Amino acid sequence: MSEPQSETASFGFRDVPKTEKASLVRGVFDRSARKYDLMNDLMSLGIHRAWKDMTIERANPQPGQKLIDVAGGTGDLARAFVAKAEQRRKTRGGDPATAIVTDINEQMLLAGLKRGNAEHLTWAVGNAECLPFDDKSADCVTIAFGIRNVTDRISALKEMRRVLKPAGRFLCLEFSRPTTRALERIYDAWSFNAIPVLGEKIANDRDSYQYLVESIRRFPHQDAFAEELREAGFGQVGVTNYSSGIAALHTGWRI
Repeated sequence: MSEPQSETASFGFRDVPKTEKASLVRGVFDRSARKYDLMNDLMSLGIHRAWKDMTIERANPQPGQKLIDVAGGTGDLARAFVAKAEQRRKTRGGDPATAIVTDINEQMLLAGLKRGNAEHLTWAVGNAECLPFDDKSADCVTIAFGIRNVTDRISALKEMRRVLKPAGRFLCLEFSRPTTRALERIYDAWSFNAIPVLGEKIANDRDSYQYLVESIRRFPHQDAFAEELREAGFGQVGVTNYSSGIAALHTGWRI
């Protein structure tokens, strides 16, 4: 007999009713959207940009391909995907690549639009657990620093697999577990002592950044999350640690 599903979900170090998590997360990003890109640079000392560049290299964008960037926020990955494919199109020909940036939080999308709407990008409000896109419609699906904020990860992963074409690729970049205890202690000290203070000083919002730090600690370690990808139906699942496990790229394919 299967165990009953939990009626709660993690929100930082708290457990809250599943029905409440999405609105709580929406509140976090409503408050943080205006300073989101600046705070990402400060929190990661700018390293998140290198992690995203490596993610796009692994995505291997090609002319004519379509990306769905889930929890895409201000559109960093989608812009880079389209730009990389365009570089290749100039030498090889073909149609332009396109990307849809989808996020449950309208304020994050608006912050992205204020940066300028790059050519071949579209923007859509959407929940990762119920994506408003057709089956088998995307060549690639990405999600960066967003999967830990969804209420039901397995449902979201199954949705992302659903919209992938056969042989389509999935890439998930997320904060993870440092690979050494010494680094973990340094990382914890920085995260819990510095990041909420930065949030208070720069964004006038300590609580949101306290939640973000706590949500990282509640996220499964690399092998456990890889198993969730397999449970959701992805094949050829792989994990690559970045910066000794501070972040990790999980990849899979729709086979």
